Amino acid sequence: MAADISARDGAAAALKSIGELTGKQTVGVASLEPTDTGWKVGVEVVEERRVPSSGDVLALYETEISLDGDLLSYRRARRYLRGHTGDESGRS
Repeated sequence: MAADISARDGAAAALKSIGELTGKQTVGVASLEPTDTGWKVGVEVVEERRVPSSGDVLALYETEISLDGDLLSYRRARRYLRGHTGDESGRS
């Protein structure tokens, strides 16, 4: 399991990398899971700001962080409204 980098450091690396790559504001870590090669981290991002903020469009990015803290891969898994209370299937 991921012994070289802590969960906190893996999460911080994912937040920083996604913020830099997308140029968007990261909201926080939505999920964190150890893997054999590091950490799988779900990062929530503000894709579009709206007024009121409950109408903001958010996105969930799934990342893989190496044992050294480097970003190995990322992808946008889904987009949704901040105030959306629908199912967790990723379908809006």
